[in-house]
Amino acid sequence: MPKTAALNDTEIASRLAMLNGWSRDAARIVKVYSFANYHETMAFVNAVAWVAHRSDHHPDLEVGYNRCTVALTSHDAGGLSARDFDSAAKIDALFRP
Repeated sequence: MPKTAALNDTEIASRLAMLNGWSRDAARIVKVYSFANYHETMAFVNAVAWVAHRSDHHPDLEVGYNRCTVALTSHDAGGLSARDFDSAAKIDALFRP
């Protein structure tokens, strides 16, 4: 697979503005999702795992009782790429508060 191209700061800011609730943390974009209970949290985590598997782009997940923090970066690009923002949009589509 060819190396993924890293985005520059202007491209990152533009793409980040199109996402709701995501923030930049150095070479990652991060969002915390909140849920009513553990069951809802785990259903979301499993759905994210499926989307990540199908996209072959895997976020870091930090899971708690009623929350899940999702962090995306493109290791092969050495920072953020279009794949991170595409994945963020797919993950957002799973979440309906």
